[in-house]
Amino acid sequence: MDNRDAIGSWLSGPRAAAEQMGVEFGYRGERLGLPEHGPGSVASIGRRVAALFVDWILCVVIAYGLIADRDVHLADNWALAVFGAVSLIGLALVGSTPGKMLLRLRVVGVDGTRLSPLGALIRTVLLLLVIPAVVWDRDTRGLHDKAAKAVQIRV
Repeated sequence: MDNRDAIGSWLSGPRAAAEQMGVEFGYRGERLGLPEHGPGSVASIGRRVAALFVDWILCVVIAYGLIADRDVHLADNWALAVFGAVSLIGLALVGSTPGKMLLRLRVVGVDGTRLSPLGALIRTVLLLLVIPAVVWDRDTRGLHDKAAKAVQIRV
């Protein structure tokens, strides 16, 4: 092996190096028994980020509407509180937030059932901490989803 091969495997990451050695990882959600494409498959990262963006904008608008004549910096804190409330209530009641509904996503338990209120609470608290949400496994489930035993799927 020359130095270019070693550097190439280092730059492309461990998954690419393992695939070059013949390891097959399968598609996202295969280990969970989900289909590869279509309804019920693991939601793409782009859709999930877009849904998060829609939810955040909605919560900022609500927070600024509630705190319109007061301190603007206080509204930023309220936006986070509103975001947490919208996420918790939406996930516990219907398994979705307004942004997820718009982009046709749903959060369900790994077994396919609706997420429990405790699962919704765990997921929401960890989502508000941000870091658990950006650490993913190979099925692109964040630590917040793993802790709540949840997965985001396409509807």
